[in-house]
Amino acid sequence: MDHFLYRNGVLHAEDVAIPEIAAQVGTPFYVYSTATLERHYRLFEEALRPLPHLVCFAIKSLSNVAVLKTLGNLGAGMDVVSGGEYLRARAAGVPGDHIVFSGVGKTRAEMRMALTGGIRQFNVESEPELLALSEVAASLGVTAPIAIRVNPDVDARTHEKIATGKKENKFGIPIARAPEVYAEAARLPGIEVVGIDVHIGSQLTELEPFEQAYLKVAELTRALRGAGHTIRRLDLGGGLGIPYERSNTAPPLPVEYGEVIKRTVGDLGCEIEIEPGRLISGNAGLLVTSVIYLKHGEGRDFLILDAAMNDLVRPSMYGAHHDIVPVVEPAPGEEPKAYDIVGPVCETGDTFARGRLMPPVGPGDMVAFRSAGAYGAVMASEYNTRPLVPEILVNGDQFAVIRARPSFDEIINRDSIPSWL
Repeated sequence: MDHFLYRNGVLHAEDVAIPEIAAQVGTPFYVYSTATLERHYRLFEEALRPLPHLVCFAIKSLSNVAVLKTLGNLGAGMDVVSGGEYLRARAAGVPGDHIVFSGVGKTRAEMRMALTGGIRQFNVESEPELLALSEVAASLGVTAPIAIRVNPDVDARTHEKIATGKKENKFGIPIARAPEVYAEAARLPGIEVVGIDVHIGSQLTELEPFEQAYLKVAELTRALRGAGHTIRRLDLGGGLGIPYERSNTAPPLPVEYGEVIKRTVGDLGCEIEIEPGRLISGNAGLLVTSVIYLKHGEGRDFLILDAAMNDLVRPSMYGAHHDIVPVVEPAPGEEPKAYDIVGPVCETGDTFARGRLMPPVGPGDMVAFRSAGAYGAVMASEYNTRPLVPEILVNGDQFAVIRARPSFDEIINRDSIPSWL
């Protein structure tokens, strides 16, 4: 469910008409719904009750500080994968003991930043990282709380580029080697083992892969406790998918996901952490864009938009589908037409959809990409010297620009010319 609905024939974000926002900031722009963000966060909160738990939002899906503050105000933790994301979480007012640091390539500088600024735990991905973290923590005279990420070799049945839990993926250590790595961690100075971490992928639309992975984690928990390790926290990752195509069968609900957690690890007496991103932010955002031209090609019509692959790269990178709807609701009975929907970037890959059936639209009309809140603005670039599009947050009948569109002067002035030119 989201809060983007037609009212009197015009698409609204909560109580704000999309054309009202466009009149102020121009197109293209991203717009997020506070009500949707809050609702989806609360669904996970309710799904994990009565287990002790912390829902940590995966910042990599949508990292605007205003969004993080919206969720942090509800008590959300944050899952970060870089020093920059850590600083964003702190800038949003999230306390260090609500921040989990994940990611396969943490630098010593990032470790030092988190250890001095406050951290809930590091999810350690490898033995070299474990040794580096021990050295940094010991040099600071502090202790780093850790969970070791195990790779359970479970097929998440998702796109190969966002699968993370198979043995050929770069993430974590093989679960069979976990006992010896935990034994090594217990011997190292500056390290405190607090739990186990697992994450098998993103955009999962079935529960069985979660169940397989979590049963392996439960078995490992019992084995590690038997070897004398204190395992009080289980970080179960995120990855629950969203319905990008409205006609598709809906993915499992958070409450169903919560039942899997309770059934597999609920009897272990551990605090549960989960790290949803896409399901909280995905359907909470639209990318709104205008049609520049309607071009009649050989046997096809092209809708050329003012948004491009640099603004929303998922279709080019993953072959991802986004529903695309007109901002002005079509008249009843209006026959749909087939369009190739493309952007203005000089790449054939700058294509959002081929042969997409949608109501007739023409130059100057606005259309909206649904389910664009996750991995949209965060993956955008300034390719072709196209300014990053603004981000807008709506709350009821109010809206605010939470990231402005940079001017061309601001973009160009970041460059510098060396003295010899």
